[in-house]
Amino acid sequence: MNTETLRGLAHLARLEFDPAHEGQMLTDLNKILDWVAQLEKVDTEGVQPLVHLSHEINVLRDDVASNSISHQDGLRNAPRKDSDYFRVPKVLD
Repeated sequence: MNTETLRGLAHLARLEFDPAHEGQMLTDLNKILDWVAQLEKVDTEGVQPLVHLSHEINVLRDDVASNSISHQDGLRNAPRKDSDYFRVPKVLD
């Protein structure tokens, strides 16, 4: 990885960074690429692809409806309210 490639990638990714930090960015990117090259050397023959991080499937809690706050508590901090409803600016004509 060189400076020209780094600038090209930054342009494609629509990234802007300070030219003073360009050297550090290049060093970090080269470290990442070296790490990926090390991973490519690992023998993965016979290893099943990992599809999910957990063997649990659809572990869900029961969906129980409950009021967490009262109607009055919900309206308490509203900047504008009309008895039981929030007042908002008109959106459509």
